[in-house]
Amino acid sequence: MIPPSHSSPAAATRRPRAAAAKSRSAHWADDSGLFAVARRELYTAVVGDIMDKLGAQQQFLPPAIRPLDPAMAVIGRAMTVLEADIFEERPEGGSNPLLTKPFGLMLEALDDLKTNEVYVCTGSSPSYALWGELMSARAIRCGAAGAIVDGFSRDTRGIIDLKFPTFSHGSYAQDQAPRGKVIDFRVPLAIGGVRIAPGDIVFGDLEGVCVVPREMETEVFARALEKARKEKTVRKAIEAGMTARAAFDRYGIM
Repeated sequence: MIPPSHSSPAAATRRPRAAAAKSRSAHWADDSGLFAVARRELYTAVVGDIMDKLGAQQQFLPPAIRPLDPAMAVIGRAMTVLEADIFEERPEGGSNPLLTKPFGLMLEALDDLKTNEVYVCTGSSPSYALWGELMSARAIRCGAAGAIVDGFSRDTRGIIDLKFPTFSHGSYAQDQAPRGKVIDFRVPLAIGGVRIAPGDIVFGDLEGVCVVPREMETEVFARALEKARKEKTVRKAIEAGMTARAAFDRYGIM
């Protein structure tokens, strides 16, 4: 047994690491501050690199999920939405009254969006659009940060005109109304083997979408910010003539 007046080596190691992460979080006071810093200085590649170093090596959604416009970027907390295929818009004789509702719970899920949340939807086959212009307009009114759907979106020109960050498999006009319904929301999901819990941070740009679990978010973003700033130093050194080998040996980044 370790005497009360002493700490274990493991605890001693954890304390500096936790203290460092806490001190780094001084860069932001709340979600709005964190997301502003991320939009200004970060990108998915550097956030993914840090998660790799921390052992979270399967955090990117499939590369088929892309921004509708290359300039679009999104960061916020996941408001997860579970969709399912249907084969009649209003079936009769079934045992689930939810299936008789137009869109299932989609309208309720949309109206439940909060400030800085991202509508994240999966569960259906990729045969119809899961997001559109009117949904974007409502999401903007709710203060949402964007939408990420494991399927198609439509009304592309309208969404781009609204400047609402939308990530999908691409544009396809076929409607979800007779083909799919939302069956639940704010529940755990998985897309391409990546688990997404309600409230996890999702971060997307031209190079993909990554999921940062809530329990590691402070350390991930603090270390990503440090790495992004150091990468600028490395670039300047290389542009000034430093070799790749020398730059990596000195900075540990390439």
